[in-house]
Amino acid sequence: MADQKNAKGIFSDGAVYDNGILKRAQSPEEWEKCRRQMEQDAEDAQKKRDELKVVNHAFRKKDAMQLVTGKPVYVDDITPKNCLAVKLLRSPHANAVVEEIQTEAAMKVPGMVRIFTWKDVDQNAKRYTQAGQTYPEFSPHDRLLIDRHVRFAGDVVAVLAGETLEAVEKAMRLVKVKYQVLPAVLDYRKAKDNPVLVHPEENWEALVAAANADNKRNLCAHDECGEGDVEKVLADCDVVIDRVYHTPASQQAMMETFRTYCDIDEYGRLNIISSTQIVFHVRRIVANALHIPKSKIHVRKPRIGGGFGAKQTAVSEVYPAMVTWMLKRPSKLIFTREESQIASSPRHEMELHVRLGASKDGRIRAIDLYTLSNTGAYGEHGPTTVGLSGHKTIPLYGKAEAFRFVNDVVYTNVMSAGAYRGYGATQGCFAVESAVNELADRLGIDPFELRVKNIIHQGDVMPAYYGETATSCALDRCVEHVRRISGWDVKPHREVLPDGRIRSMGCAITMQGSGISGVDVGSASLKLNDDGFYILRIAAADMGTGCDTTLAQVAAEVLECPLDKVVTSGADTDTSPYDSGSYASSTAYVTGKAVEKCALELRSRIVRMGAEMLGVPAENCDFDGTCVRCGEQAVSMTDIATRSMCNNTNAVEVTVSNTSPTSPPPFMASVAELITDPETGEVRTENFYGVVDCGTPLNPALARVQTEGGVLQGIGMALTERVDYNRRGRMMQDSLMQYRIPTRNDIGHLNIEFESSYEGSGPFGAKSIGEVVINTPGPSIAEAVYQAVGRRIFSLPVTPEKVLFGEDYTVDQREIGS
Repeated sequence: MADQKNAKGIFSDGAVYDNGILKRAQSPEEWEKCRRQMEQDAEDAQKKRDELKVVNHAFRKKDAMQLVTGKPVYVDDITPKNCLAVKLLRSPHANAVVEEIQTEAAMKVPGMVRIFTWKDVDQNAKRYTQAGQTYPEFSPHDRLLIDRHVRFAGDVVAVLAGETLEAVEKAMRLVKVKYQVLPAVLDYRKAKDNPVLVHPEENWEALVAAANADNKRNLCAHDECGEGDVEKVLADCDVVIDRVYHTPASQQAMMETFRTYCDIDEYGRLNIISSTQIVFHVRRIVANALHIPKSKIHVRKPRIGGGFGAKQTAVSEVYPAMVTWMLKRPSKLIFTREESQIASSPRHEMELHVRLGASKDGRIRAIDLYTLSNTGAYGEHGPTTVGLSGHKTIPLYGKAEAFRFVNDVVYTNVMSAGAYRGYGATQGCFAVESAVNELADRLGIDPFELRVKNIIHQGDVMPAYYGETATSCALDRCVEHVRRISGWDVKPHREVLPDGRIRSMGCAITMQGSGISGVDVGSASLKLNDDGFYILRIAAADMGTGCDTTLAQVAAEVLECPLDKVVTSGADTDTSPYDSGSYASSTAYVTGKAVEKCALELRSRIVRMGAEMLGVPAENCDFDGTCVRCGEQAVSMTDIATRSMCNNTNAVEVTVSNTSPTSPPPFMASVAELITDPETGEVRTENFYGVVDCGTPLNPALARVQTEGGVLQGIGMALTERVDYNRRGRMMQDSLMQYRIPTRNDIGHLNIEFESSYEGSGPFGAKSIGEVVINTPGPSIAEAVYQAVGRRIFSLPVTPEKVLFGEDYTVDQREIGS
């Protein structure tokens, strides 16, 4: 068993962190003693990992065979076909008011049942948000089920329900809508304090004052923080990098589109089966949208065909819920690929202004970051996403004398943005790491050497990371490791190949978090069953990440049983214990610790029941996973399970909730190796090397797959993916023919390895891994392009035009198809 270790470490200013207390080192001897203690802690952690029998070992995912053999496991597979088909009529205008809507002809189509419009929704009712976040929601309440005022091209004008999909699609073409077209705000740089308001309504509401939202200024959120006098330090620096970077919106493009089925159960409750990461938040969101009690709603999820954050927003659930609740008939809504492209929840577009000051010897002294984020027509995740652009990048260089981070999030008349893997840290990493690479070039210092001089180490306080301490940090070892496996110190960073193409290299580092500190709650229930097997009930959503397997591994490690003895069940709002959901890199760390605590408590109950059966004190008994033993006496797990079901008043079942006051960061160091054609501007990833510190990998095989998947998405964002709008606000990449996600042939060889730290507050030393892995491709690829052709790229994606002609050569995408 792994017990929690007290964090101990030394700080760059000579302070010592010992047993949670920050104190000043009084002598070199005390400093050296602390250093030796850190080394001893690392040795102890490795010994603990070596003793693990289930955790930190590769096991096949529990649902693997069902998935690869094509068994019915997804929403559309497991729900009835003979239900009402639901479709959404969408606005063609970026900003308009519906003056008239005529549905009479549409309702004459055979099989049509009902068309809901804004007339069926109280326009003065309390608004809601579709963001799946813990209450009180930081995202403003700015939505109605059907709003007369439509705010982007794709916004919902009417909800149609019919006996067949064919009937509904025919009826949609017969609905006549007269719009009052209004001026639209399409340029997010001009949105703040623009006379055109995206949300002029009086029933707009921000629940959390700290977001500093103001709909009368098109302001979804504003925040600023810092430490030290940034301007004074920058003025005293030998070198200042002053750059503006841009990252466009990008789509999660998961293979399973948004889809939801609803019916009324035998108790008159609204039953929702949906492809979602957030069953408990969906229950609240639907209750708020329909203005009905949460007790009337039951939500569960089957297998999810990919989410990546898109399904942390209730994009599809409220509309079939409305149809079923109003008509008391089953209904189903399945988004087409086009709908998932034009009316979903892509990554926030951001502009980031970085000022980075340093001394001639490469010491980073000040970091100043201003982020402008485009939340689109609605504020889902706007106030929270932007914070990560600074709080998950600036702390990497925590030795700086001063930092400042200011951000604004603005409304515009384009598709609402939302959560996407990396959640703002990806955009911030591109900007800050690109600036660090340019600083290294300006100073003539190897970019990894520059980082080694400035990065945080275990035990360091991170002022820009909410004052947390790096209680587990192998970032320095990640850097050393990736330099070795990539050949960074022996290969030329620019080499012209015999065919004229150029091979080049670039690097970057990153950090993320492990859940939202002081907010996220993970829970688990464990129950002993007949024959001594266990049911693990969770509400964390396995969306391909394998958490149904890894969390079962944690339970099996504690209970000393084979993995097959732990059956995972979830996520279901009626039967699962409350869990915030699968997002914010929280599952392994927050829910995993809940599982560990839960299994430890269940283990002690099993020992107590076995001791009672043996007629001996519990403290005299041992448990080895198969029986409870006292000397020569023993009682098997099968007998204990049977005893628990007969003449028993002590349930052998435990529920535990867990939250954490801290969010220990995982870290990653990467090298991108590119082949660039200087004649065509084509860039191809030849090799990508990444070394990750996620604490103890709960399942190394699944951790590797997570890393490879995240890197692939990061390469797509770096080279091909973007969301553009024409001058009328229509999204242009409305299919996977126009929106180019990378295939296996596009990414070259991925070389992923791990450097494990030990996070005492996590399950068996684990931290998160889900998001940190997407952040580094952007800046490392941009740097490799600079090494190849001598042009810096300040905006993603890195297109052939930018490679050939630089940032000044741009195509006004709004003109295309306008």
